[in-house]
Amino acid sequence: MAPESHFGSEDELRYEALVQLADLMVHHHDVGDLFPELTKKLHQIALFELATVRLHDPLKNTLSLRIWEGSQPGSPPVELPMEDTIAGWVWENQRPLTFADVQTEPRFSTCLNVLREMGIRSFCELPLTTKQRRLGTLSLGSSQLNLYGERELRLLRGVAQMVALSLENVLSRTALQEEKNRMQALLEINAALLSNPDLKELFPAIAGFLRKVIKQEFAGMALYDGATQSLSLYALDDPAAGETMRLGGILPLRGTGTGSAFLERQTKVFNREQLAEFHYPLTEQLLEQGVQWGCCIPLITSKGPLGVLSLASRSKDAFPPQDINFLKQVAAQISVALDNSRAYGEIAQLKDKLAGEKQYLQGEIHSTLNFEEIIGESPVLERTLHKAKTVAPSDATVLILGETGTGKELLTRAIHRMSPRKDGSFIKLNCAAIPTGLLESELFGHEKGAFTGAISQKIGRLELTDKGSLLLDEVGDIPLELQPKLLRVLQDREFERLGGTRTIKINIRLIAATNRDLAARVEEREFRSDLYYRLNVFPIRMPALRERKTDIPLLVRYFVQKFSQRMKKQIESIPTEAMQAMEACDWQGNIRELENFIERSVILTDGPVLRAPLGELTGPSKSPDGTLLALERNHIVRVLRETGGVIAGTYGAALRLGIKRTTLQSMITRFDISREEWGH
Repeated sequence: MAPESHFGSEDELRYEALVQLADLMVHHHDVGDLFPELTKKLHQIALFELATVRLHDPLKNTLSLRIWEGSQPGSPPVELPMEDTIAGWVWENQRPLTFADVQTEPRFSTCLNVLREMGIRSFCELPLTTKQRRLGTLSLGSSQLNLYGERELRLLRGVAQMVALSLENVLSRTALQEEKNRMQALLEINAALLSNPDLKELFPAIAGFLRKVIKQEFAGMALYDGATQSLSLYALDDPAAGETMRLGGILPLRGTGTGSAFLERQTKVFNREQLAEFHYPLTEQLLEQGVQWGCCIPLITSKGPLGVLSLASRSKDAFPPQDINFLKQVAAQISVALDNSRAYGEIAQLKDKLAGEKQYLQGEIHSTLNFEEIIGESPVLERTLHKAKTVAPSDATVLILGETGTGKELLTRAIHRMSPRKDGSFIKLNCAAIPTGLLESELFGHEKGAFTGAISQKIGRLELTDKGSLLLDEVGDIPLELQPKLLRVLQDREFERLGGTRTIKINIRLIAATNRDLAARVEEREFRSDLYYRLNVFPIRMPALRERKTDIPLLVRYFVQKFSQRMKKQIESIPTEAMQAMEACDWQGNIRELENFIERSVILTDGPVLRAPLGELTGPSKSPDGTLLALERNHIVRVLRETGGVIAGTYGAALRLGIKRTTLQSMITRFDISREEWGH
């Protein structure tokens, strides 16, 4: 199609696509999701075979390729300098640049050679700019000549403006979310510092919080020893090794990056070459493991420097300014904790409920939508969710019943989020996971000296939940001797701590969950009937997965997407026979078993099509005719008949089927194939 035919009779369709594109820009919140839809609409507006979006990196002063589409061999360079490049010229001059034929253009030889190798003849690059920011560039290329004239360019300028506005919104949201994550991590670190008097035990947890928001693989803390006038490095967090190595080594103040940060009382950032200049064993060890950047932040109080927080990363773009600012705030918190530890001999006991609440609650609630974590559309699940939505606004006690792995905790969180207590605490206590001797203390708390080992006061989960919701998971496992105390809490909303005499009033909403038959346990006298009736105010049963098999395809797709993204794999399709086999499976472990199976399948997949180990699935011994399992079973029976039941050996069924003898024997058992089926 000639360029001129791109206008005229098609103008109305193109402008309609432009309007749709504008609407698309408004509703997307993620760059990765935005671009596929963007290119789809662009194909209705302009002709191109290559499309790229580059964003400006202010730290490196380069233009980085964020997203691209193209059917040509090869791909555009990931990072472009500003000098002597088309994208750099467009960004610097804030004007579009077009080439009717890249073969005859003498400028920008390096960039144009790449386009020539890709078969591109016409090319256009436009600035992505808003009133507030210069973001980057958008480029289109085609194998046709003279494609991007003045009329086409006017239209593409409008497209670039819409893309720029959408990108600005997405980047602003991303920056806001990153800042929110940093603030959340600061709260978690602060809560952890207040709750643990031993920094040597605490530091791996702090490093874990840091890894949520900072690109780093190694973290350590060195404390100044005035007696030896050196730094003592006692912990190095190494998640790659799967453990925390206790070093207990001495770092000199001279000749190390850590010592440099301590002496100068300044944050130091070192690249790989600078780290290599120190010639220190620990630094050399980190370099051998691929470290690219190191960062050392002094721990300073009003009394002077106490030590240094050090981190190292294998990432080539680690420790940007926003991360350094965050780390300085973390270092300030650690400094205060160190100062208090040395002054008082311990760090931040649980002196009030707010401090204890932070210890238990930070990071517990991650979402604000009602049922966003519960996947499914089956009628039985919808009835369950309707019950949850009905009871959520009340303060009634809810009893959630269901088999293990059905998602009882997810339903509990949804009820809390929809209740008037959504801004209060949500605390979970697994009654089966805590030894009987500790469960009472965990639930009610204890006073100092209440029993051997009670060296300080402990705030229990009930007290922490005040004005919030408490989930008692596996409530059927609460010991009989503890049940009267829980009953009193439900009846009178009051209790005493272990070893205490003061009655504490609380205002909580109790949600209990169990996979046991509580009515049967009452009959067996293993559960108090009065407590059962108090819990059974509004029962909700979570259906087993085999009762909602129409939800299996949705769950499979959700888990495939979740794990493929986590493992950075591109899985585009799920074979029909695999989906049918999964729908036919009984899934005794329910959603948890399905999730684990999909994770295993994604690990095994090395291409765009999911490879599910269907031989592991268990289901009805004889599936309906025509299903994959039925065909597999019938084929095994037929080969056994042909070999006269011989399994091993040169003429055995295992060799003919191309599987091991032990595998065939296992399949005969799993499919319940009897001798009568092949022996006649």
